[in-house]
Amino acid sequence: MLLAATPAFFGEIAALVVASALIAYLCHRLGIMPIVGFLVAGVVIGPMGIGLVEDLELVNEAAEVGVVLLLFTIGIEFSLEKLAKIQRLIFGGGGLQVGLAMAATMGILVLFGVSWQIGLFTGFLVALSSTAIVLKMLGDRGEMDRPYAQAGLGLLIFQDLAIIVMVLLVPMLGGAGGTALDIGWALGKAGLIIVLVLVLARRIMPKFLEAVARTCSPELFLLTVIGICFGTAYLTSLAGVSLSLGAFLAGLIVSESRFSEHAMGEIMPLQILFSATFFVSVGMLLDLGFLLEHLPLVLGVVLAVVLLKVITTAFSIRILGYSMPVALASGLILAQIGEFSFVLARAGGEIGLYPAGLEGIGEQTFIASTVIVMILTPVLGWAGARLFSREAPLPAGTDEPALDHQAAEGLSDHVVVAGYGASARRLVRVLQNAGIPFIVTTLSPEGANEAEAAGVRVLRGDYSRQHILELTGIARARALVVADDHTAMSHRVIQVAKTLKPDLHIIVRTRYIAEIEHLHAAGASCVIAEEMESIVQLFAQILQDVGTPASQIEAIVNGVRDGDYASLLEPEAAVAASLVDGGVGGMHHTIVLEPVNPGACSHIARTRPVVPSTSGCEECLRTGDHWVHLRVCMTCGHVGCCDSSKNKHAGRHYLETDHPIARSIEPGETWAWCYVDEVIV
Repeated sequence: MLLAATPAFFGEIAALVVASALIAYLCHRLGIMPIVGFLVAGVVIGPMGIGLVEDLELVNEAAEVGVVLLLFTIGIEFSLEKLAKIQRLIFGGGGLQVGLAMAATMGILVLFGVSWQIGLFTGFLVALSSTAIVLKMLGDRGEMDRPYAQAGLGLLIFQDLAIIVMVLLVPMLGGAGGTALDIGWALGKAGLIIVLVLVLARRIMPKFLEAVARTCSPELFLLTVIGICFGTAYLTSLAGVSLSLGAFLAGLIVSESRFSEHAMGEIMPLQILFSATFFVSVGMLLDLGFLLEHLPLVLGVVLAVVLLKVITTAFSIRILGYSMPVALASGLILAQIGEFSFVLARAGGEIGLYPAGLEGIGEQTFIASTVIVMILTPVLGWAGARLFSREAPLPAGTDEPALDHQAAEGLSDHVVVAGYGASARRLVRVLQNAGIPFIVTTLSPEGANEAEAAGVRVLRGDYSRQHILELTGIARARALVVADDHTAMSHRVIQVAKTLKPDLHIIVRTRYIAEIEHLHAAGASCVIAEEMESIVQLFAQILQDVGTPASQIEAIVNGVRDGDYASLLEPEAAVAASLVDGGVGGMHHTIVLEPVNPGACSHIARTRPVVPSTSGCEECLRTGDHWVHLRVCMTCGHVGCCDSSKNKHAGRHYLETDHPIARSIEPGETWAWCYVDEVIV
C-alpha cells in the first residue's frame, strides 16, 4: 500500500503550533501574558534558535493573515458612530504624534552625520506602533473602554493611514522615482475606497448579513464573514491602503449589522490561531547571538525608542486637553515599534535604505530592539494602567466611546436562556411574570426579532461559543437554560458553560428520556424530558377512562410528578421550578401542605402540591417594593407578602380568587392559614 507523502511544510507548521502551545502554556503558568509567550516561542523555535522552523516566508504569510483577522475583529467591536467620536484623536493627535516622532528621529540622526533621507526613513520605522500587540493586550485585559486605550486607538488608526504615504515615499527617499502627483493620486484613490466602504456599511451589508443569517447555517455564515474580511482588505489594498486598515474597515462594515457579535463569535477561533502565528513570526527574527554580542547597543536603542515614543505620544494627547495620567498611559502602551515597520524596513533594504544608514548592524539592531520592546509592552501597559486614574477628567466636549463588550451589562444573578423556540418563549413569559432578570441568546434571526419586539433583551449568536456566553454575563448568572432541540448542541453548550463557571446551575430541555443520563453526565444540573410529560398525560387519560374521580386523578398525577423530581413536571413549569430550586429563589420546587391541625378547617381538600410562582412576592417584585414574610397559595402557587407586610398581597390574593389556604414558606416554618375559618391549619 502506498502512503501519501507528507507535505514539506507540514512538519514546520506542526512544530510551530505544538511548540507555541507548550511555551505559551508555561508562560501562562508563570503569570506571563500569552503575547510574550508567543514571542518567546518564536525566538526558541526559529532559525536563530533551535531551528525547528526554517521557512520564514511561510510563517510571515500566515502572520499577515493573523494581522488582517485581528484588525477585522477590532473593527467589529467599533462602529462608525463610535469612530466619529474620536476623530480629533485620529487626525489631530495621530498626525501630531507621527510628525513629531519622525522629526525627532531624523533630527537626532542628522546630528550624527546621517543624511536627512535616511533619517526620515528611520523616522518612519520608529513612528509606527504595533496595532496587533496593543489591541490584543488591551482586549485581553478588558481595558478597551478606558480613555487612554481610546486615545491610543485613535493614534493607531492614523498610523495605519500614514502607512499609505510612507510606502509611496520610501522609493523617493531611495532615489527610485515617484512624484508628489503620484502621492496625491494614491491618496485620492484611498479616500474614495474608504468612502465606498463606509457607504456599503450603512446601506447594503446589514440586509445582506440578515439574509445569510436566516439560513441558520454556521458554515455559510462563517464563509460569508471571512469573505467580507478578505475581500474588503484586498480591494482596499489595490488602492494603496494597507491590508490591516482594509481589514479594520471590513470590521466596521460588519459592526453596522445586528449580527456583529455573531460574526465575532464565529471568527474568533481563526483570529486567535493566526494572531499567535504573527507573534511567533516576530520572535523568529531575533538573532540571540547578535543580541548577546551587542547587548549595550541594543539596550541603548530600546531606551531611546521608549523615551521618544512616550514623550511624543503623551505630548500629542496632552495638547488635545487630556489629563497627564491619560497621556502618559497612552504613551506607554504605544512605546513599541510596529509590525508594519518590518515591511517598510524590507522595502527600504531592497533599494539601499537601512535603519540609521547601517547596512548590517543597523538592520539587526532594529530587529533586536523592536522584539525586546514588543516583549516589554505588557509591562509598559501595566505601568500605564497604574498611572491612569478613572477620575482623570476627559477634555471638554469629548465623549468616551466605550465599547459594548457586555451585552448583559447591568445584569447579575440572572438567567441565560439559550435558544428561543416554543418552550423558551413560554419560559420567558414565566420569568417576566416572576420578575426574574434574564437574557436570551439565539441563532435564529426570526426568533431574535420576535424577542426584541416583545421587549426582551436578546443577543444574536451561537451560544455554544465562549465569546457569546461571555457576553451574556454567564460569570454572574445564577442559571443557564438550554432549550435547544439538538442534543449535540446542548452538550457543547454545557461543556463551554462549565468551563466559564464550574458551579453554574444548568437546566436542559430534551425530547427523550434516553438523553437524560447523558446530559447529566455532561454536567447538566437538571434535565427536563418532554417524553416524560407525555407519559404522565397518557397515564391521566387512562385513569379518566376507567372512571377515576377527577380530584383523585389530580392528586395521583401531582404525586407522580413530585415523587420523581422536576423531570416529570410539564417542561416549562419544571424549568421554572428548577430555577427556583437551583438558586434564583432558594426554595424547594414543590410545596406540599402537611396540616399541623388537620381538623381545624374543612378546606384542606382544596389544596394540592404547588410550585411557587416566583422567588418573592409577585406584586412586590413587579413594583420593586419590599415585604416582611412570604406566603404561598396552596391552590395555585401564587406567592404574596404576609399581613405584617404593608401591601398584604397574600390576603388580597385570597379576596380576588377565593383560594382559602396559604402556607408560610419562611425557613423552618410549615404552618398554613385558612382565610375562611381564620385558623392555623
